[in-house]
Amino acid sequence: MGEGKKATFSADYRMTAKTLFGLEEVLASELLKLGAKNIEKHNRAVSFTGDKGFMYKANLCLRTALRILVPISTFKVKNEEDLYNKVKEIDWEKHMSVHDTLAVDCALNSELFKHSQFLSQKTKDAIVDQFRDKHGKRPSVDLEHPSLRISLFVYKDTCIVSLDSSGESLHKRGYRDKTNLAPLNEVLAAGMIMLSGWEPHLSFVDPMCGSGTLLIEAALIAANIPPGYYREEFGFERWKDFDKELWDTIVDGCLGRISSRDARILGTDISRNVARKAYENVHLAKVEDTVVVKTSGFTDLEAPAEKGTLILNPPYGERMDSEDINALYKSIGDTLKKNWKGYDAWIITSNMEAVKHIGLRPSRKIMLYNGPLECRFLKFSMYSGTKKIHKLTDQKSKI
Repeated sequence: MGEGKKATFSADYRMTAKTLFGLEEVLASELLKLGAKNIEKHNRAVSFTGDKGFMYKANLCLRTALRILVPISTFKVKNEEDLYNKVKEIDWEKHMSVHDTLAVDCALNSELFKHSQFLSQKTKDAIVDQFRDKHGKRPSVDLEHPSLRISLFVYKDTCIVSLDSSGESLHKRGYRDKTNLAPLNEVLAAGMIMLSGWEPHLSFVDPMCGSGTLLIEAALIAANIPPGYYREEFGFERWKDFDKELWDTIVDGCLGRISSRDARILGTDISRNVARKAYENVHLAKVEDTVVVKTSGFTDLEAPAEKGTLILNPPYGERMDSEDINALYKSIGDTLKKNWKGYDAWIITSNMEAVKHIGLRPSRKIMLYNGPLECRFLKFSMYSGTKKIHKLTDQKSKI
């Protein structure tokens, strides 16, 4: 960013990590382990306190965060002009120069305003008008790669203006090149693995692996590789107060904790072409030493160990007729009962009618969203033993 007075924050300040619905608890747990203070869960977000070094570390290391926002001003608003005036009162030269570029994102939950895009425009106008009034020149807008990305959140009559320290969403890890029709969001994939309770000394299997996202995220967790390791840049690296020496120290410390633990991670897909794409992504992520990718249908696959975790992201049926999708889910249930005793099997789907054809009772149901689709993440514990023991266990659970 341009020369000028550096932005200053106190040693510790409040931040907000955005996430996907259903992953708030997992993200809060991640933040606690990373060393955050004063953690509070919200809808699709977790707020916390930390210093600049922690903000760098949060961007680099959090697996279930989409963005790390640093609030710089909170105020009440009555209308669009009121918003414009109050945004213009913020000293923007603390954060950028006239030669920098900006982008404004807005989220609304308010009856006072109807159009988030219009509020983004008013915010941008306030900022550039402040510079024009002072210097006779104005910063430019760059929606793709701005020097400063600004986040506006309006809840009822309260407006929070934040700096987006992440830049591009943190789900864009940077390791994935080959994708299929509906690639799984990396943050969702990591959250599903963490919700499943998988432990890296046990086998991990994705028998419908698609572009390989679940496999790669499991490998990153097993080896303690920071999910931001592959990214070329974070938003804060373009800030006026960016401390490269501190950032390098944070990166070196996190990379020094990468382990060479042997993990047993297996991915398969019935399509040879899809399996090849998955392997190419695994190779790009440099985790091919712990991940095996094969071409195989689920019904033909044998469990690689007596215990482990299996996660399935089957078709939801948008492009299949109901008879075919129900038959697919029935075959999933039959295969789980036949070949996967001793495993915790998890299935994510939006098709709750097809789930009935699995023929197993889930022991857990977690609501998640895969893109715009409301889904359930279902756990099926495939106990070893006889059917009689299963029946007794089921009867006990009803008492």
